[in-house]
Order: sequence, then C-alpha cells, then structure tokens
Amino acid sequence: MRESNKAIIYGLIAVLSWSTVATMFKTALKYYTHFEMLIVATLTSLIVFAIALTVRSGWHELKMLTQKDWGRFALIGLINPLAYYLVLFKAYDLLPAQIAQPINYFWPITLLILLAIFAKQPIAPHKYIGMALSLGGVTLISFGSGSIGGTDLSVAGIGLAFLSAFLWAIYWIINSKNKRFSDITVLFVSFLFGSIYLCTAACFIPVSLFSVKGFLSSMYVGMFEMGIPFIFFGLAIRKTTNPALVNQLCYLSPFLSLFLIHLFLGEHIYPTTYIGLLLIVTGIAFNEWISVRKQRTANILDKN
Repeated sequence: MRESNKAIIYGLIAVLSWSTVATMFKTALKYYTHFEMLIVATLTSLIVFAIALTVRSGWHELKMLTQKDWGRFALIGLINPLAYYLVLFKAYDLLPAQIAQPINYFWPITLLILLAIFAKQPIAPHKYIGMALSLGGVTLISFGSGSIGGTDLSVAGIGLAFLSAFLWAIYWIINSKNKRFSDITVLFVSFLFGSIYLCTAACFIPVSLFSVKGFLSSMYVGMFEMGIPFIFFGLAIRKTTNPALVNQLCYLSPFLSLFLIHLFLGEHIYPTTYIGLLLIVTGIAFNEWISVRKQRTANILDKN
C-alpha cells in the first residue's frame, strides 16, 4: 500500500475516534464527576502512550531530556491533560453535547488571535473573513439556541467551553516548541505529569470509582479521545505528501459527532447547531485554504 494511502487511513481512524467521544463524555458523566472521569481517562492514555513507546522502541528518548525539558513538560502536563480536560469535561457536564462540542472546535481561531497578540504574527486581511464566519457560528450556537429541551443553556457551561478552546490554543503554542522529541514521547511525559497531578489531587478530593459503566466509559475516553487518535493522526501527518488534505479530514469529525449524539444520547439536534457548526468549519477551512495558497505562492517564487 502506498504511503499516501496509509496516511488517509490513519487520518480516518483518528477522525472516527474523535467523532465518538462527545457521546462518550456524556455517558461517563452520568456515573462519574468530571474529575473522576479525568483520572481514569488520563491513566488509560498514559498506558496507551507507554505501549506505543515500547512498540516504537522510543524509551531512549527519555534519557535525552534535560532539566529544562522536564520543567517544560511539567508545565505542559498542567495545561493538558489537567486544566484543559477538567474545563472541557465540566463544560460537557453543564451543556448538551451538541453545544459544548462545536464551541470547543473554535480553538483554531483562538490560536490565530493568540499568535497575533503574543507571537506578533500578523493576521492576513483575508483571514478576517474566516474568523468572522467562525465567530458568527459560535455566537449562533451559544445564543441562538435559547433553550434546549425546555432548559436554559448554562452561561457557566458556555464560558467553560470557550475557555477549553483557549486552553487548547495555549497548549498548541507551547507544545509546538518540542521539535526534538517524537510526538509519542511528548504525550507520554506530559500525561505522566498530568497523572501525578491528578493522583496527588485525589488524595484531597473525594473520589468513587466503583461504577463499572463509569470506569469503562472513562477508559474509552482515555483511549479514543486522548490516546489512540493522536498517535494515528501523527502517523498520518508524517506519511502524507499532502498535509492539508489530512487536516481537512478533521472537519468530518464534528458532523459525524452530531449524528452519534442524536443516535445514542437522544438529543434533538437543532437547526442553529447545524448552521453554526457549518459556519465554524467553513471559517477554519477558509483560513487554512488561504495559508496553503500563500505557501504555494511562496514556494513558486523561491524556485524562480
């Protein structure tokens, strides 16, 4: 099989995995608190990354870590998995899945803004169109739905969903500096610190992990949200000759997720959710298309 075809398959595995997790978040939260759910999911992911390191014979990379690297990973682990997933899971606890999921998907636009503010990377004028589309989509989902199932949407939940997008953008900026190590090594060490933080906190916060359904659904989250899809998406990016295509596969995920949310959670998906999500994805895709087009133009000019 050609490497490019393998990349597509790996990318689809990641996308299909991510498509299922919004449904499983809500399932796990029926039996566990968001904190309990995160403990089980993080430890499960740590095991997944340890297995991946073993398969790839990557344990030697840990010996290359300097004291400064360990300090950076301690900070990364504080952001992801600890802060990011605590905020995200609580948002899902307070909101219908069809609202929490699309707002969290706003993170690429948040990243663009943060890079402009802190990294002094100017936003191309055309990208404001994509930003406006995505912001309009988020606004429509957040405030256009009014109430769902006769219950007013939680303002705190909406705020936490936005905060999760902000935290993921921050994580992306900090983590992008780890060029010396493989993706799996970075994930393993980050989740190692996250596990240490969570287990330490569990000594002071009451937890009850005796629900079998809660435990299994939280393990699923650890495997198919935090673990396996990141490994396969990394493989897809490394093997593809067209990274833009692999990235665009991710746009399938939120729409597939809405279908599963309706099928398994019984949520009636409102028109504002469909329209808002379409606006968000269109805005992100438009900005990526602008970036790819500019890069191709720059490459052509360099060759000439």
